[in-house]
Amino acid sequence: MTVAGFRWIWLLLFVPALASAQSLPANGKRVSIFNRSMYYEEYGKGHTLLLLHGGAGSHDDFKSVIPELAKHYHVIAPDSPGHGRSEQADSLSYPLLAGYFSAFIDKLKLKDVYVIGFSDGGNAALLLAANRPDKVTRVMASGANATTAGLGNESNSSSAGFTPENVEQHSADWLKWYKSLSPQPDQWKKFVDDSRKMWLRPLAIPEASLKKIKCPVLLVKGEKDIITPEHGAYLNRMVKDSRLEVIPGSSHYTFAQKPERMIALAKDFFPE
Repeated sequence: MTVAGFRWIWLLLFVPALASAQSLPANGKRVSIFNRSMYYEEYGKGHTLLLLHGGAGSHDDFKSVIPELAKHYHVIAPDSPGHGRSEQADSLSYPLLAGYFSAFIDKLKLKDVYVIGFSDGGNAALLLAANRPDKVTRVMASGANATTAGLGNESNSSSAGFTPENVEQHSADWLKWYKSLSPQPDQWKKFVDDSRKMWLRPLAIPEASLKKIKCPVLLVKGEKDIITPEHGAYLNRMVKDSRLEVIPGSSHYTFAQKPERMIALAKDFFPE
């Protein structure tokens, strides 16, 4: 397996400028969830739109779309546990992420929430919709997967390569960025190990959870996504009120590569 084959190597292309975990942006806020500090940013007014980012990233996954979305919605973009400026949880799993975001919604007393999730955030968004029909009313999930089989062998091999040793050897820029934001920079190896274990668990979203989802769901995948065409069709079948949109010319990283198209889809799908 070559370094270029790693699923997470894209981070080297999109690592933001180094910042400080202690120096918060003007829109930055913190809230305690399960006795862990969770960081989030808040923009705009209107209907609440919760943005859930991908694995090994941060809310910056959405930096290309937040300015425009904030003109139409009340955008809230948290950093997942252990990601960005948020403290680590004891471990990582998709049910754990969904549980944190469920508690986050309650803590902020949010109602009638729209959710956009990318990659790992897409998985969490679908679980959140299944578990919180009282709060979540629409979901747009890009690059979500219910099983590792839905990713294909190459992607799973690259996930297995996300180890502390490989990160130190091949991803110095990402590691420097991660440490610059994290309130627990010395625990980066735990984060890498927890992420890898989460990615490699065969079942991300049980079929029963997919069938529980009642709200409208827009499933999105890139034309050249790591999500297989068959798996995209499977999710579309399992989620009752869903439709599948394939983005021409895009890989897995739809928001970074096709921001205008993703903004247009979101504005069409989420009533203001």
